[in-house]
Amino acid sequence: MTSFLHATIIAGTPLFLSTLGEILNEKAGNLNLGVEGMMLMGAVAGFLAAKGTNNAFLAILCSILFGCIGALIYAFLTITLRANQTVTGLALTIFGSGISSFIGQNLSGKVVPDRVKYFLSPIKLPLLGDIPFLGKVFFTQDIIVYFSYILAFAAAFYFYKTRIGLNLKAVGENPYAADAVSINVALYKYVNILAGGALCGLSGGYLSLIYVPAWQNNITSGRGWIAVALVIFAAWNPCKALLGAYLFGGLDIIGFRIQDGFISKYFLDMLPYLVTIIILTLFSFKRSKKNSPPKFLGLPYFREER
Repeated sequence: MTSFLHATIIAGTPLFLSTLGEILNEKAGNLNLGVEGMMLMGAVAGFLAAKGTNNAFLAILCSILFGCIGALIYAFLTITLRANQTVTGLALTIFGSGISSFIGQNLSGKVVPDRVKYFLSPIKLPLLGDIPFLGKVFFTQDIIVYFSYILAFAAAFYFYKTRIGLNLKAVGENPYAADAVSINVALYKYVNILAGGALCGLSGGYLSLIYVPAWQNNITSGRGWIAVALVIFAAWNPCKALLGAYLFGGLDIIGFRIQDGFISKYFLDMLPYLVTIIILTLFSFKRSKKNSPPKFLGLPYFREER
């Protein structure tokens, strides 16, 4: 049981990072369906950097950078050029998939260098790692997992306890009203979309550098779309997103744990996506103010119309 929960945390971490990235986008009023594309860009960039430099820090940095580049393309098209957000997000996913396949065509089957693996290997935290049961599950993990713990609470503090977090909420709810009280709407959108892209890139890098760790085509396997659904499941709350990501992480690896043959392997592989559809269906029937999206989500903002 302990080993299963330990593996669940690892499997859920990339889902959480990409989910939080999408939450940042949607809090700013932008529906970005390019999560999968940014994850793939981050994954291939991080893996290529790891193979080329043997440096884990540079590999992670390249993952973040390429995620930011994907987000910048999306932000420029949707904020500056006022392109349709849904179409732009889908185009970004196709672009990320294509560029990762093109760059990674000669990387298939190759593994992450041992030096990078060593730096990103699990670290037992002093004292916390000695706690019975919980220590093995939560505090004998890699550095990115620990970063995700901090990130969940830091993001919640940012959204609910800071002035800039409240300004961000105003931008997502009514950018015209936010602009009227001198909030720089475009700046808030750009900053949060780029931060979201960085997290999606880091999520992809986690998959290729730590979770697998090797290169394989379409390494994300639809996790970006699960992240989009998790945003709704978590009601745009970072702490709930962390718990939801671990739930889906457990569903993702359950097939490796059940090998008795009574349940089809293909059904177990399908389970995370089936649960995603069920959750989206249930939430479409149950709407309330607590789990509703920002009111201006997906709508273009034209300052001249103010």
